[in-house]
Amino acid sequence: MRWVTVVALVLALAWPPATVAAAPVASVTAGCSGQQTPPGPTIEEEEADPAPAPLAWPAAPVGGPKMGACGRIGPDGAPDLTAESWVLADLDTGAVLAARAPHARHRPASTLKVLTALTAVRSLDPDQVVAGTVEDQSIDGSKAGIGPGGQYTVRQLLAGLLLNSGNDTANALSRAMGGEDRTLAAMTDVAHRLGALDTRPATPSGLDGPGMASSAYDLALLFRAAMREPLFAETTRLGSIPFPGYAEHPGFVLYNSSKLLARYEGTIGGKTGFTEAARHTLVGAAERNGRRLVVALMRGEQTPVPMWRQGAQLLSWGFELPATTPAVGQLVEEAPPPPAPEPPVEAADTATTTFALPAAPLILPIGLGVVAVTGMIIGGLALRRRH
Repeated sequence: MRWVTVVALVLALAWPPATVAAAPVASVTAGCSGQQTPPGPTIEEEEADPAPAPLAWPAAPVGGPKMGACGRIGPDGAPDLTAESWVLADLDTGAVLAARAPHARHRPASTLKVLTALTAVRSLDPDQVVAGTVEDQSIDGSKAGIGPGGQYTVRQLLAGLLLNSGNDTANALSRAMGGEDRTLAAMTDVAHRLGALDTRPATPSGLDGPGMASSAYDLALLFRAAMREPLFAETTRLGSIPFPGYAEHPGFVLYNSSKLLARYEGTIGGKTGFTEAARHTLVGAAERNGRRLVVALMRGEQTPVPMWRQGAQLLSWGFELPATTPAVGQLVEEAPPPPAPEPPVEAADTATTTFALPAAPLILPIGLGVVAVTGMIIGGLALRRRH
């Protein structure tokens, strides 16, 4: 059988290089399934052709690995909340103490006005005067009460925006910042520079629109950034303020509609929101014994416990936690750097990897070489047998 071994060796050396296909690398989807876009159903205000593509998930969860949680994280004992997503964090250090699905995308409703106000504070002179228009007066939803012929400073418009959730004042501030398109672009830029990558404003007021999205993590982050602006911090905690009238309408007192501010001791500001699609949203902060905490709740309901009370319960639980409670994440202050590009691999096939056996040391066409060499071996053996 020695000749069989020789033939096998020749075939191995002469045959074309074999290939072994490596299995393709499975793609990894960041984020949680079903949380990349706000839940349906889509409403008329959100329709667009073409519809905006979902915001991409970052390569890693903003704020730390645990911030990618799809459920609840943090110490035991958190109050039962109706909110589908929430965050409890230290307002000063940014340490996230507990959360539930912090990066789940939801519609922010009027809590988006925190971003509108932050953008206006950073781009407008507080004493700039803006004239009211019929368009301001006719906007849908809640209004502060501005109208055509009225003259309002940016400072007063911010009060109407934050105290009484005025969509009319949001429209006026948007006009002062160059119109809706420029305002939305500026709001997006502010949010993303701060690291609020779940946020895409569709309207300056928070009314639902195509692609509108934010998250409890982003709302807490944006509120923390806004509270560092003295004008925002002063305005959001006001109980009331004299407000100018317009035309035949006299001036009046504008009151803060925040029940958290009115009923929870230590509250230093906040904002609520509601639309049929967004349901109830809330962001707010309070101070106790020198410690300041911020809460953000999204897609909640008013029953069996009102939203303001749910926020208060979360704050009270947070104040009871020891100061040594380990953080589960961090409210960042700027967008994380993009991941470093991988070095290019020369002559690599992304689908398969080829492993070649050694080439045959024969300078002959492969098929002919195999036949000729094999024939010579077999012929030699046969002649040997005749002798």
